[in-house]
Amino acid sequence: MSAAAAQQRLEQVRQRLRQQPQDFIAWVMLSEAEMDTGNPRAGEAAALRALSLRPDHPEALARLGRARWMLGRIAEASASLRLACQQQPQHPGFWLWLGHVLEDAHDAEGAAEAYRRSHALMPQEAQIAAHRLNWQRKLCDWEGVDALSRQVRDAVRQQQAMVEPFAFLSEEASAAEQLQCARTRAQAVAASVTPLPAARVRDHGALRVGLMSNGFGAHPTGLLIVALLEALAQQGALSLHLFALNAEDGSPIGQRLRRAAQWHDLSAQSHLTAAQAIRAAGIDVLYDLRGWGGGGRPEILAQRPAPVQVNWLAYPGTSGAPWIDHVLADAFVLPPALEAGFSEQVLRLPRAFQPSDTRRLVGQPPSRAALGLPETGVVFCCFNNSYKLNPRSIDRSLAVLAGVPGSVLWLLSGPGQADARLRRHAVAKGIAEDRLVFIDKQPHAHYLALYRHADLFLDTSPYNAHTTASDALWAGCPVLSCPGETYASRVAGSLNHHLGLDALNLPDDAAFVASAIALASQPHALAELRERLARARQDASLFDMVGFADDFARATAEMARQRGWAGA
Repeated sequence: MSAAAAQQRLEQVRQRLRQQPQDFIAWVMLSEAEMDTGNPRAGEAAALRALSLRPDHPEALARLGRARWMLGRIAEASASLRLACQQQPQHPGFWLWLGHVLEDAHDAEGAAEAYRRSHALMPQEAQIAAHRLNWQRKLCDWEGVDALSRQVRDAVRQQQAMVEPFAFLSEEASAAEQLQCARTRAQAVAASVTPLPAARVRDHGALRVGLMSNGFGAHPTGLLIVALLEALAQQGALSLHLFALNAEDGSPIGQRLRRAAQWHDLSAQSHLTAAQAIRAAGIDVLYDLRGWGGGGRPEILAQRPAPVQVNWLAYPGTSGAPWIDHVLADAFVLPPALEAGFSEQVLRLPRAFQPSDTRRLVGQPPSRAALGLPETGVVFCCFNNSYKLNPRSIDRSLAVLAGVPGSVLWLLSGPGQADARLRRHAVAKGIAEDRLVFIDKQPHAHYLALYRHADLFLDTSPYNAHTTASDALWAGCPVLSCPGETYASRVAGSLNHHLGLDALNLPDDAAFVASAIALASQPHALAELRERLARARQDASLFDMVGFADDFARATAEMARQRGWAGA
């Protein structure tokens, strides 16, 4: 529904209530309409008025739960929606909303069950199937995921469902399918906002460059860009502005970011106010460092606050959005053969598209025993998030374990019962469950130190290691990857390529397994590989942030020149 249509519906319901103030259905409709126009507090008030007319009615309870979820009152939202579901268990929408609330309540298994109930009631609805599929992947619950994936991919190809593009990256979909998914989502966002009057890049003078993200702090995005921003600030050619969708977290990374660039807090601002703040700052080139990832606010960029807007770094795929002009990439991660799957004009850096913090320290970890690792034997690791650990990726890692006696696979602990499911899957494949070792998420410095105990990182497909690959390589752990035919499947491969370690990029799963076994079975070969990585870390372009700053400034200037900028 467009913004204008939502507003018109709101006025119609208000008019109806002026004539019939005791109309229960109209109060429920008003609650819904208020939330659709971004006013959850008014939506809560309307739901409460409806409940005063019909206490405990499930339709009003569900709207009350949705409003309180939007207001961040998760426990209250959960209570209202659970009661609505108990009273009307055949309503798929109630279960869907409860799933959203339980996600935010960190009840992963409960969220998955709510989505399963919703989909069982409306099995033909691909958008609900996509939520169910996403959470089953996070929980490593692979029962029926192939059928769910087919349903979602078919609906995306036929433009029959709006699926979150970030979750869709985990599917074995083509770049063309990813583009269609993103375009469908972008069309809905574009219909919900009114663009600001057109802006122009300044004719001359220092360019004002904005970066927008919810990750300016102790977050993967902050960790990736902080050293680059420091180098750019030292260079002084660009006026740098951070538009933060997150509140300041007080972290050392956040403090370094604030010293390197001017900070603008958008965390509590509406989409319109945020877009106006960017426009008021006179930004020439605005980099979107979130895209379709969680916590992003595409509605801000859809209003066109800057004359040049760029997709870069955090979202590994096309935006599909008419408000994004360019994507900043490199020739490995986005080769010419993949350009047809991107709505943006492609601009390539001469080095890997991904910067990183070259001031991060790799400390000393606890002992292997203290971490639950065996005292001897090869340690393979994969600290990717659980939704990337699909059957294909896990099965090839288990095949490596089968070929290397005494080895273990070290994984990041997942939500809910994910770890237990992975252990059961390993046993079903003939691998003892104690050969899978799990560790909880750690503070970043502690996490980096873990790589001193890891011999080889086994990457995932089709969504591979990104920031995690950078961390592993910086800490001296080689990353074995299998680059595919989408941006998200080629990031680790790009990092290897720009380190001069193309031998770590394998053409298929069979070669991946064989290479891992061969390296693990020849200690001298693995030691030589780690020495090559250590030299490359010092000599290759990947971790040269001063050089990256030069390339970034040139790319930014090129985009501005295309819009009439004549130079500083």
